[in-house]
Amino acid sequence: MIRNMVCRGALGVAAFLSVSVPGMGFAQSAPVIPWASDGPVVHGHHHFNITDRAAHERFWSALGGTPTPWRDVQIFKFPNALIFLTERAPSAGTIGSTVNHIGFWVPDAGATLASLRDAGYPLITARELPDADVQDEVYCPQGADYCLGYVLGPDEVKVEIMGNRTQSMPIQHHHIHFNSPNVDSLRAWYVEMFGAVPGMNGNFKVADLPGVNLRFSETALMAGTEGRSLDHIGFEVDGLEAFCRELASKGVIFDRPYGRVDELGLGYAFLRDPEGTYIELTEGLDKY
Repeated sequence: MIRNMVCRGALGVAAFLSVSVPGMGFAQSAPVIPWASDGPVVHGHHHFNITDRAAHERFWSALGGTPTPWRDVQIFKFPNALIFLTERAPSAGTIGSTVNHIGFWVPDAGATLASLRDAGYPLITARELPDADVQDEVYCPQGADYCLGYVLGPDEVKVEIMGNRTQSMPIQHHHIHFNSPNVDSLRAWYVEMFGAVPGMNGNFKVADLPGVNLRFSETALMAGTEGRSLDHIGFEVDGLEAFCRELASKGVIFDRPYGRVDELGLGYAFLRDPEGTYIELTEGLDKY
Protein backbone atom coordinates (compact mmCIF):
# COMPACT_ATOMS: atom_id res chain seq x y z
CA MET A 1 0.00 0.00 0.00
CA ILE A 2 1.42 3.37 -1.01
CA ARG A 3 0.21 5.25 2.04
CA ASN A 4 1.50 2.58 4.38
CA MET A 5 4.88 2.69 2.65
CA VAL A 6 4.96 6.47 2.92
CA CYS A 7 3.73 6.94 6.44
CA ARG A 8 5.09 3.87 8.16
CA GLY A 9 8.11 3.15 6.00
CA ALA A 10 11.66 4.38 6.34
CA LEU A 11 10.86 8.05 5.65
CA GLY A 12 11.41 9.56 9.05
CA VAL A 13 13.70 12.26 7.72
CA ALA A 14 13.75 14.83 4.95
CA ALA A 15 16.16 17.64 5.57
CA PHE A 16 18.79 18.22 2.96
CA LEU A 17 22.40 19.28 3.06
CA SER A 18 23.57 20.58 -0.29
CA VAL A 19 26.82 20.31 -2.18
CA SER A 20 26.92 22.58 -5.21
CA VAL A 21 28.47 22.05 -8.61
CA PRO A 22 28.30 24.87 -11.18
CA GLY A 23 24.84 24.87 -12.69
CA MET A 24 23.60 21.93 -10.62
CA GLY A 25 22.36 21.21 -7.10
CA PHE A 26 22.72 18.04 -5.06
CA ALA A 27 21.34 17.03 -1.71
CA GLN A 28 21.70 14.36 0.92
CA SER A 29 19.12 13.73 3.60
CA ALA A 30 19.89 14.19 7.27
CA PRO A 31 17.61 13.70 10.31
CA VAL A 32 16.93 17.37 11.00
CA ILE A 33 13.58 18.41 9.50
CA PRO A 34 10.67 15.91 9.33
CA TRP A 35 8.72 15.18 6.20
CA ALA A 36 5.43 16.93 5.67
CA SER A 37 2.66 15.62 7.86
CA ASP A 38 0.48 12.78 6.61
CA GLY A 39 -1.82 13.83 3.85
CA PRO A 40 -4.06 14.51 2.32
CA VAL A 41 -1.64 14.32 -0.64
CA VAL A 42 1.16 11.75 -0.78
CA HIS A 43 3.30 10.47 -3.61
CA GLY A 44 1.73 7.62 -5.56
CA HIS A 45 3.11 6.55 -8.93
CA HIS A 46 4.97 7.18 -12.18
CA HIS A 47 3.41 6.17 -15.48
CA PHE A 48 5.67 5.42 -18.45
CA ASN A 49 5.01 5.08 -22.18
CA ILE A 50 7.15 2.21 -23.46
CA THR A 51 8.13 0.51 -26.72
CA ASP A 52 9.30 -2.81 -25.24
CA ARG A 53 7.59 -4.22 -22.14
CA ALA A 54 10.15 -6.98 -21.62
CA ALA A 55 13.01 -4.46 -21.70
CA HIS A 56 11.32 -2.26 -19.11
CA GLU A 57 10.45 -5.20 -16.90
CA ARG A 58 14.13 -6.18 -16.91
CA PHE A 59 15.19 -2.61 -16.08
CA TRP A 60 12.82 -2.00 -13.19
CA SER A 61 13.59 -5.45 -11.80
CA ALA A 62 17.34 -4.73 -12.03
CA LEU A 63 16.73 -1.48 -10.19
CA GLY A 64 15.07 -3.40 -7.35
CA GLY A 65 11.35 -3.06 -8.02
CA THR A 66 8.98 -5.83 -7.02
CA PRO A 67 6.95 -7.22 -9.96
CA THR A 68 3.27 -7.08 -9.03
CA PRO A 69 0.20 -8.21 -11.02
CA TRP A 70 -2.13 -5.38 -12.02
CA ARG A 71 -5.22 -6.46 -13.94
CA ASP A 72 -3.73 -8.24 -16.98
CA VAL A 73 -0.23 -6.71 -16.82
CA GLN A 74 2.60 -6.24 -14.36
CA ILE A 75 3.58 -3.14 -12.41
CA PHE A 76 6.59 -2.58 -10.17
CA LYS A 77 6.48 -1.60 -6.52
CA PHE A 78 9.14 0.46 -4.80
CA PRO A 79 8.85 1.91 -1.32
CA ASN A 80 6.87 5.12 -1.89
CA ALA A 81 6.17 4.61 -5.60
CA LEU A 82 4.42 2.35 -8.08
CA ILE A 83 5.68 2.10 -11.66
CA PHE A 84 3.04 1.67 -14.39
CA LEU A 85 3.92 0.77 -17.98
CA THR A 86 1.78 1.41 -21.07
CA GLU A 87 2.83 0.00 -24.43
CA ARG A 88 2.70 3.18 -26.49
CA ALA A 89 5.73 4.57 -28.31
CA PRO A 90 6.92 7.72 -26.50
CA SER A 91 7.68 10.93 -28.38
CA ALA A 92 10.99 11.37 -26.52
CA GLY A 93 12.78 10.54 -23.27
CA THR A 94 12.68 12.36 -19.96
CA ILE A 95 15.60 14.71 -20.69
CA GLY A 96 14.20 17.84 -22.29
CA SER A 97 10.88 17.61 -20.46
CA THR A 98 9.69 19.37 -17.33
CA VAL A 99 10.59 16.23 -15.33
CA ASN A 100 14.24 15.66 -16.16
CA HIS A 101 14.48 12.52 -14.03
CA ILE A 102 13.26 10.65 -11.00
CA GLY A 103 15.57 9.64 -8.16
CA PHE A 104 16.02 6.72 -5.79
CA TRP A 105 17.95 6.24 -2.56
CA VAL A 106 20.18 3.20 -2.09
CA PRO A 107 22.69 2.35 0.65
CA ASP A 108 25.68 2.34 -1.75
CA ALA A 109 25.27 4.30 -4.99
CA GLY A 110 28.58 3.13 -6.45
CA ALA A 111 27.68 -0.52 -6.04
CA THR A 112 24.19 -0.05 -7.46
CA LEU A 113 25.48 1.88 -10.47
CA ALA A 114 28.14 -0.76 -11.14
CA SER A 115 25.49 -3.46 -11.01
CA LEU A 116 23.31 -1.58 -13.49
CA ARG A 117 26.25 -1.07 -15.83
CA ASP A 118 27.07 -4.78 -15.62
CA ALA A 119 23.47 -5.46 -16.60
CA GLY A 120 23.99 -3.45 -19.78
CA TYR A 121 22.48 -0.06 -18.88
CA PRO A 122 24.48 3.06 -19.83
CA LEU A 123 25.71 5.30 -17.04
CA ILE A 124 25.58 8.97 -18.04
CA THR A 125 26.92 10.74 -14.94
CA ALA A 126 29.93 12.35 -16.63
CA ARG A 127 27.77 13.53 -19.51
CA GLU A 128 25.17 15.04 -17.20
CA LEU A 129 27.71 16.61 -14.82
CA PRO A 130 30.46 17.91 -17.13
CA ASP A 131 31.86 20.30 -14.50
CA ALA A 132 31.98 17.74 -11.68
CA ASP A 133 34.82 15.43 -10.67
CA VAL A 134 33.15 12.24 -11.90
CA GLN A 135 35.18 9.06 -11.49
CA ASP A 136 34.10 5.90 -13.32
CA GLU A 137 30.62 7.42 -13.84
CA VAL A 138 30.14 8.04 -10.10
CA TYR A 139 30.21 11.46 -8.44
CA CYS A 140 31.33 11.61 -4.81
CA PRO A 141 31.33 15.21 -3.57
CA GLN A 142 34.49 16.10 -1.72
CA GLY A 143 33.97 15.86 2.03
CA ALA A 144 30.57 14.18 1.73
CA ASP A 145 29.67 10.67 2.87
CA TYR A 146 27.61 9.78 -0.18
CA CYS A 147 27.92 9.36 -3.94
CA LEU A 148 25.46 9.61 -6.82
CA GLY A 149 25.13 8.91 -10.50
CA TYR A 150 22.73 8.63 -13.42
CA VAL A 151 21.60 5.64 -15.45
CA LEU A 152 19.64 5.69 -18.69
CA GLY A 153 16.91 3.08 -18.92
CA PRO A 154 14.91 1.94 -21.94
CA ASP A 155 13.18 4.69 -23.93
CA GLU A 156 15.73 7.16 -22.51
CA VAL A 157 14.31 7.18 -19.01
CA LYS A 158 16.84 9.03 -16.83
CA VAL A 159 17.13 7.81 -13.23
CA GLU A 160 19.31 9.23 -10.49
CA ILE A 161 20.81 6.88 -7.91
CA MET A 162 21.72 8.58 -4.63
CA GLY A 163 23.61 7.01 -1.75
CA ASN A 164 22.13 7.06 1.75
CA ARG A 165 24.34 5.01 4.06
CA THR A 166 21.80 5.13 6.91
CA GLN A 167 19.20 3.34 4.80
CA SER A 168 18.55 -0.33 5.54
CA MET A 169 16.23 -1.17 2.63
CA PRO A 170 17.86 -1.90 -0.75
CA ILE A 171 16.12 0.96 -2.57
CA GLN A 172 13.36 3.51 -2.11
CA HIS A 173 11.88 6.26 -4.21
CA HIS A 174 13.25 9.66 -3.25
CA HIS A 175 12.61 12.58 -5.60
CA ILE A 176 11.18 14.13 -8.74
CA HIS A 177 13.48 16.65 -10.42
CA PHE A 178 11.75 19.46 -12.29
CA ASN A 179 13.38 21.78 -14.84
CA SER A 180 11.75 25.18 -15.15
CA PRO A 181 12.50 28.81 -16.03
CA ASN A 182 10.10 29.79 -13.23
CA VAL A 183 11.35 27.86 -10.20
CA ASP A 184 9.81 30.10 -7.55
CA SER A 185 6.34 30.17 -9.07
CA LEU A 186 6.36 26.45 -9.90
CA ARG A 187 7.40 25.48 -6.39
CA ALA A 188 4.80 27.88 -4.96
CA TRP A 189 2.13 26.11 -7.06
CA TYR A 190 2.93 22.73 -5.47
CA VAL A 191 2.93 24.38 -2.04
CA GLU A 192 -0.44 26.06 -2.58
CA MET A 193 -2.24 23.30 -4.45
CA PHE A 194 -0.85 20.15 -2.81
CA GLY A 195 0.36 21.39 0.56
CA ALA A 196 4.04 20.68 -0.13
CA VAL A 197 6.46 22.07 2.46
CA PRO A 198 9.09 24.37 0.91
CA GLY A 199 12.73 24.17 1.87
CA MET A 200 16.22 25.18 0.82
CA ASN A 201 19.59 23.48 0.37
CA GLY A 202 21.75 26.54 0.17
CA ASN A 203 20.54 28.02 -3.11
CA PHE A 204 18.83 24.80 -4.21
CA LYS A 205 15.03 25.02 -3.85
CA VAL A 206 12.91 22.00 -2.88
CA ALA A 207 9.50 21.10 -1.47
CA ASP A 208 8.43 17.97 0.40
CA LEU A 209 5.35 15.80 0.35
CA PRO A 210 5.11 12.46 2.16
CA GLY A 211 7.05 9.97 0.08
CA VAL A 212 8.74 12.43 -2.27
CA ASN A 213 11.10 15.37 -2.40
CA LEU A 214 10.26 17.80 -5.21
CA ARG A 215 13.37 19.58 -6.43
CA PHE A 216 13.69 22.35 -8.96
CA SER A 217 16.47 23.48 -11.31
CA GLU A 218 16.34 26.71 -13.28
CA THR A 219 16.52 26.02 -17.02
CA ALA A 220 15.02 27.19 -20.28
CA LEU A 221 11.39 26.30 -20.90
CA MET A 222 10.98 22.54 -21.29
CA ALA A 223 8.35 20.39 -23.03
CA GLY A 224 5.47 18.95 -21.02
CA THR A 225 5.57 15.29 -20.08
CA GLU A 226 2.46 13.90 -21.78
CA GLY A 227 3.41 11.54 -24.57
CA ARG A 228 7.05 11.25 -23.51
CA SER A 229 8.60 8.22 -21.81
CA LEU A 230 7.52 9.55 -18.40
CA ASP A 231 3.97 10.45 -19.37
CA HIS A 232 2.73 11.57 -15.99
CA ILE A 233 3.44 11.59 -12.28
CA GLY A 234 0.80 10.53 -9.76
CA PHE A 235 -0.30 11.51 -6.27
CA GLU A 236 -2.68 9.64 -3.96
CA VAL A 237 -5.30 11.85 -2.29
CA ASP A 238 -7.71 11.17 0.56
CA GLY A 239 -11.10 12.70 -0.23
CA LEU A 240 -10.25 13.21 -3.89
CA GLU A 241 -13.63 14.48 -5.08
CA ALA A 242 -13.67 17.29 -2.52
CA PHE A 243 -10.00 17.99 -3.16
CA CYS A 244 -10.72 18.44 -6.89
CA ARG A 245 -13.49 20.91 -6.06
CA GLU A 246 -10.99 22.83 -3.93
CA LEU A 247 -8.44 22.89 -6.75
CA ALA A 248 -11.10 24.08 -9.20
CA SER A 249 -11.98 26.90 -6.81
CA LYS A 250 -8.33 27.98 -7.01
CA GLY A 251 -8.47 28.12 -10.79
CA VAL A 252 -7.12 24.69 -11.74
CA ILE A 253 -8.52 23.43 -15.05
CA PHE A 254 -8.70 19.65 -15.31
CA ASP A 255 -7.86 17.69 -18.44
CA ARG A 256 -10.12 14.97 -17.06
CA PRO A 257 -12.33 15.91 -14.10
CA TYR A 258 -12.96 13.66 -11.14
CA GLY A 259 -14.28 10.25 -12.08
CA ARG A 260 -14.42 6.72 -10.75
CA VAL A 261 -13.67 3.20 -11.93
CA ASP A 262 -16.08 1.37 -9.66
CA GLU A 263 -14.89 -2.14 -10.50
CA LEU A 264 -11.42 -1.16 -9.25
CA GLY A 265 -12.60 1.05 -6.42
CA LEU A 266 -10.54 3.94 -7.80
CA GLY A 267 -11.15 7.64 -8.10
CA TYR A 268 -9.07 9.69 -10.54
CA ALA A 269 -8.52 13.10 -12.11
CA PHE A 270 -5.93 14.54 -14.52
CA LEU A 271 -4.44 18.01 -14.62
CA ARG A 272 -1.19 19.85 -15.47
CA ASP A 273 1.10 22.01 -13.43
CA PRO A 274 1.87 25.50 -14.79
CA GLU A 275 4.87 24.22 -16.78
CA GLY A 276 2.98 21.36 -18.43
CA THR A 277 3.83 18.35 -16.26
CA TYR A 278 0.94 15.91 -16.63
CA ILE A 279 -0.39 14.78 -13.24
CA GLU A 280 -2.82 12.08 -12.21
CA LEU A 281 -4.57 12.24 -8.85
CA THR A 282 -5.93 8.96 -7.50
CA GLU A 283 -7.89 7.70 -4.52
CA GLY A 284 -7.85 4.00 -3.75
CA LEU A 285 -4.60 3.09 -5.49
CA ASP A 286 -2.96 2.79 -2.07
CA LYS A 287 -4.75 -0.50 -1.42
CA TYR A 288 -2.82 -2.27 -4.15
